[in-house]
Amino acid sequence: MDNSIRTTSKTTTPTLATNQAIFAIGDVVLCPSLSNQPFELTADPYGKRDELALAYDGGYLYYDAQGFFIKVSDDETGDRQPSLFHNTSANQQAINTLYGNTSITQSSQRTVIDTTDINDDEVVLLQSFKLSNNTSEVHGAAEVLDDISSLLRLIYKGEIRQEEAKSLARLTQTAADTWSEILYTQVEKMNEILALTNFNKVGE
Repeated sequence: MDNSIRTTSKTTTPTLATNQAIFAIGDVVLCPSLSNQPFELTADPYGKRDELALAYDGGYLYYDAQGFFIKVSDDETGDRQPSLFHNTSANQQAINTLYGNTSITQSSQRTVIDTTDINDDEVVLLQSFKLSNNTSEVHGAAEVLDDISSLLRLIYKGEIRQEEAKSLARLTQTAADTWSEILYTQVEKMNEILALTNFNKVGE
C-alpha cells in the first residue's frame, strides 16, 4: 500500500499493496494490526535503538524504514509483510472497512456509556480498561498512604520501638517512591489526552 488501496468490484475487502515507500521520524502512519487510528513515528525515546518507534498501550513498538515490525529482542525484522502504511484517505477508508466500520471514531459494536452533562461542550472517549487501570492504581496509592498514616500514628504514640520504626520507615519509603513513580507515569499519560483538549496539563 503505497498511496492507494486496490479493490475489485466483487468484494469490499481491500487488498493491501506490498510496495512500501520509506518511512521516517515524524511520519503519521496507519497500523491495521493495532488500530484504525493513526500513529506518529518517533525515534527510540530510550536512545538505544536505531529503528522507528511507535507509542502504543503505554510502551513502544519498533519498525524499520520499510514499515516492517521488529521485535524488541531482535535487531532486524522477521516479518514478510510490512505493518505500516501511509495515512492517506484511501488507506484509512480501507482499514476502516477491515475493522467493520465506516467511521474512524465509531464502531457498530461499541458500547458508549455517557456520563457527561448536557452543558458539556467538550468530552473525551476513554477505553474502559484504561479507566479500570487508572482506578486500580489510584486505589493502590491510597492504600500506601493509609499505611503511612498508620505508621506515623504508631510512632507518634510511641507504640513501636525505635529500631522497628526505622525498619518500617525504610519499607514504607520504598513503597511510597514506587507508587509515586506509578502515579506520575499515569499523569503523563493523562496529560497526553488533556493536551488535545481546552484544559491545561496537570502539573505544568
